[in-house]
Amino acid sequence: MMKKKSIPASKPFLILFLCQIISALDVPLDSKLLEELSQPPTITHQSPKDYIVDPRENIVIQCEAKGKPPPSFSWTRNGTHFDIDKDAQVTMKPNSGTLVVNIMNGGKAEAYEGVYQCTARNERGAAISNNIVIRPSRSPLWTKEKLEPHQVREGDSLVLHCRPPVGLPPPIIFWMDNAFQRLPQSERVSQGLNGDLYFSNVQPEDTREDYICYARFNHTQTIQQKQPISVKVFSMDSLNDTIAANLSDTDIYGAKPVTERQPVLLTPTGSTSTKVELRGNVLLLECIAAGLPTPVIRWIKEGGELPANRTFFENFKKTLKIIDVSEADSGNYKCIARNTLGSVHHVISVTVKAAPYWITAPRNLVLSPGEDGTLICRANGNPKPSISWLANGVPIAIAPEDPSRKVDGDTIIFSHVQERSSAVYQCNASNEYGYLLANAFVNVLAEPPRILTPANKLYQVIADSPALLDCAYFGSPKPEIEWFKGVKGSILRGNEYVFHDNGTLEIPVAQKDSTGTYTCVARNELGKIQNEVRLEIKDPTMIIKQPEYKVVQRYGQVSFECIIKHDSTLLPTVIWLKDNDELPDDERFLVGKDNLTIMNVTDKDDGTYTCIVNTTLDSVSASAVLTVVARPNPPFDLELTGQLERSIELSWIPGDENNSPITHFVIEYEDGLHEPGVWHYQTEVPGTQTTVQLKLSPYVNYSFRVVAVNKIGRSQPSEPSEQYLTKSASPDENPANVQGIGSEPDNLVITWESLKGFQSNGPGLQYKVSWRQKDVDDEWTSVIVANVSKYIVSGTPTFVPYEIKVQALNDLGYAPEPSEVIGHSGEDLPMVAPGNVQVHVINSTLAKVHWDPVPLKTVRGHLQGYKVYYWKVQSLSRRSRRHVEKNILTFRGNKTFGMLPGLEPYSSYKLNVRVVNGKGEGPASPDKLFKTPEGVPSSPSYLKITNPTLDSLTLEWGSPTHPNGVLTSYILKFQPINNTHELGPLVEIRIPANESSLILKNLNYSTRYKFYFNAQTSVGSGSQITEEAVTIMDEGKMAMASRQVDIATQGWFIGLMCAVALLILILLIVCFIRRNKGGKYPVKEKEDAHADPEIQPMKEDDGTFGEYSDAEDHKPLKKGSRTPSDRTVKKEDSDDSLVDYGEGVNGQFNEDGSFIGQYSGKKEKEPAEGNESSEAPSPVNAMNSFV
Repeated sequence: MMKKKSIPASKPFLILFLCQIISALDVPLDSKLLEELSQPPTITHQSPKDYIVDPRENIVIQCEAKGKPPPSFSWTRNGTHFDIDKDAQVTMKPNSGTLVVNIMNGGKAEAYEGVYQCTARNERGAAISNNIVIRPSRSPLWTKEKLEPHQVREGDSLVLHCRPPVGLPPPIIFWMDNAFQRLPQSERVSQGLNGDLYFSNVQPEDTREDYICYARFNHTQTIQQKQPISVKVFSMDSLNDTIAANLSDTDIYGAKPVTERQPVLLTPTGSTSTKVELRGNVLLLECIAAGLPTPVIRWIKEGGELPANRTFFENFKKTLKIIDVSEADSGNYKCIARNTLGSVHHVISVTVKAAPYWITAPRNLVLSPGEDGTLICRANGNPKPSISWLANGVPIAIAPEDPSRKVDGDTIIFSHVQERSSAVYQCNASNEYGYLLANAFVNVLAEPPRILTPANKLYQVIADSPALLDCAYFGSPKPEIEWFKGVKGSILRGNEYVFHDNGTLEIPVAQKDSTGTYTCVARNELGKIQNEVRLEIKDPTMIIKQPEYKVVQRYGQVSFECIIKHDSTLLPTVIWLKDNDELPDDERFLVGKDNLTIMNVTDKDDGTYTCIVNTTLDSVSASAVLTVVARPNPPFDLELTGQLERSIELSWIPGDENNSPITHFVIEYEDGLHEPGVWHYQTEVPGTQTTVQLKLSPYVNYSFRVVAVNKIGRSQPSEPSEQYLTKSASPDENPANVQGIGSEPDNLVITWESLKGFQSNGPGLQYKVSWRQKDVDDEWTSVIVANVSKYIVSGTPTFVPYEIKVQALNDLGYAPEPSEVIGHSGEDLPMVAPGNVQVHVINSTLAKVHWDPVPLKTVRGHLQGYKVYYWKVQSLSRRSRRHVEKNILTFRGNKTFGMLPGLEPYSSYKLNVRVVNGKGEGPASPDKLFKTPEGVPSSPSYLKITNPTLDSLTLEWGSPTHPNGVLTSYILKFQPINNTHELGPLVEIRIPANESSLILKNLNYSTRYKFYFNAQTSVGSGSQITEEAVTIMDEGKMAMASRQVDIATQGWFIGLMCAVALLILILLIVCFIRRNKGGKYPVKEKEDAHADPEIQPMKEDDGTFGEYSDAEDHKPLKKGSRTPSDRTVKKEDSDDSLVDYGEGVNGQFNEDGSFIGQYSGKKEKEPAEGNESSEAPSPVNAMNSFV
């Protein structure tokens, strides 16, 4: 064959379709292997069966094939050999069967119309293409025709015919005007499938002169235009002179006004028609009707339903479209056109035929010598197609015989094949609607084993997952595959392994010990080969802290955690998704190492958030839902219905609840007549209710609004409803809280709560006030007052009862009769004092007072109680008081006795009693004198310990500030304290009351003592005061201690002792300076106060009542000191300085230089076990701490 112009060709590729029957071989799709194996030709690409070409461009007829060795190509045209060498316009691409017909250099496409078929052949067989029908496209011009204008009466139907020229392929039709704008279409005006423009009824606006039909031919990219069509719509009311000149008198006067007409089908005509469509195509059925009003089209299938998901309505439901039709879609389809005057229908009988389609297409067969196989070719169609076989492009009946081959209808059976049995077989299935042609080869091969998996390939698998180790192989006959683990391992067997037919070894659950080297061995009768692969097991990636469901309020902040654990050799990547899509591009979303934070959350952030962790081997994910909650949106569309005089129904539509259910609605109202702009609570209803019946009051101009409430809070109020003014009526109720209380002895002040605006029920609100003296046969006195809340009756007797009533009225009448209340005229001060006042002294601090009640008539008001005034005259211990302070106790009601607490023992008191009413106090009873007995004394005013020696201490004290009687003696108790703060035996000494100092002798040297000191009267012992002191150390003992220390003398100990001595010296100097400044030490006085639980005080200044009150209520109660359970005693404070007790400012020092006054300071509570003094320690104490 003579080579012509070279046209580049794409590199062919090889794909084998395999037929696994009996012992047929699977050929892996390995490019290197396929390049080495012999293979019959296979058509890989060809032009379509019906090939319409552009006559202006070169014709390219595709035919590509593969095979080993590469196939050669030849063509037939209209059933005879096509010798392309003899046609200068035709070339064949190199290494290809594709033909190129050069039209652009003088060739004519019409000369190459015909049926073409390609054959690809090599030493193992021949494959053929389909019959390719070549036809050039055509786009002819419209034939010239004279178009008459259409003059149509309004309401009539009209069809504008397009009748495009016959083209190849058929053109696409559309209607436009001169401005190239598509004409609008509707249910009334639409284009049919044939391209005609249908008017169900014409209207005056349809009048125009540029109805133009266009035909677009896609293959040639040309558009042909029909001449414009003119349409004139007329009516009897709008006839002009031009139309009248073109019409006869009969036409003019025979014209009738526009009348409605029932539907008539414009297409299809008649009552029935038929339609044949091929399986797999699109079925289009059309019904267009005329009528006025414009008919509406409806489609049904008789005896069945229109197929779901494949049925569509187009062209304003005038076209029924069913895609991918099948034989089941055959049947009768009815279209019904209907308007207000009637209906018309048409039945289209649809038959679905089928060109041949494959049930089982023949597949390539690769066999080893001596094996068996079959080729199966099964097709269906309507009518049923016939099956014919060809071998290497020749009908099998006249093809060379092959003893291994047997044809049985749609099946070819092969037995004991040999290499010479290789061939390409064609199956042809055809009926009147088309044909199918398939090539399938039989390739007989004898090959030693080959392993196609790369050597030493590394597989990495996650633990507890399946491991698949490939061993892609090929050989003919089919090799046997065996697997070994390790270099000298035994063959793998057992349930822990799965051996696949393609050579793959599967370990269903790979563990850490599965790591290692695996060897695959392939063998057949022609040879043996092996290959090694490696397996590594990795730890799985896990999310150990998953994101959790979150509920967050709008504008809040939320975080999702995603903490992972992974194999150290794998690099994970973390991706966050929202609703399975990327996170929004928003700076509010902050992605951290192991969390996602969303700032300033909004409603659009609501959704599902997913954390995805990917490695090269696995992927895990976890999701959590974010719910954004907020206060509900306000309700809307408020509506008032069922308006009555005293009730109305309100309904509304709830707003968005924002993910938090609405718990209830609050209904509020505004009275635009009395309080415009002020909203009041009306009622509330559950969140599931959207209507409510509201009770109304007369003479109120109502507006309502609704507030929705959920757990987050209240919504904004809804927009107000329309206003509703109720009719006026007489008042339904009278004023509340009516009272009669006199402000002066000769008047009666009547007060009440005025009715609110909406309670007035009408204009002109007033009050009728009535009163009369109780228990006196008097007539009611009445007065009508304006809308006020008080009326004063003057000239009344002092404190007499009155019957009172207040009735509301307005311009429409009175309210119901009001109820009566009892009031009193004004009070005056009581006239007499209580008599027979008696005092009974109970103990030294408590007394009981009695009196006779005053007559009620003399009270001249509401009896509120009695006040007892009492005060201390003097102390019997002859200590004068600076000033007299009166105490007041008030006893409620008609009580005739009371307790007087907090008295001072051994004192003289006076008291008087007065009666109290609402106006004030009456006169006082004569003063009554009484005395309190002795009590226990307070603690001594001070206790000082001075002049410490080896075995003695000097004690000095001051008498109690409050002796509360005649002192009989002092009691001194003391006990030693050792270095571990343990207490020794307790010694008690009684001292005469006239003594003020004492020297204690025979004490132990260098010993700390704790002292307890109190005074006594004939009643008993008073509060204790405590103090501690230390006797000085014996010099001989000090020397001995020094020698004992010298035994371990070292430099650091000497330095430490020097530092301590220097520190003590500095402290002594500071103490001496502070003491010379004469500072005073406050001493707080405390007294015992025994409260009676039945006595309750009332302060005189605020008028509140109690069982008693004290004029000194602003002062704290004085309490006597008590000895606590841990045997500590707190010395009472003193208002005097040490100078007042004769101590002066001059301190004294003993022989060792210690400050004697150090133990005379103030002592707070200390445990009896001997806590250290709070004063600066003496040198003796310091030395004791080291011994």
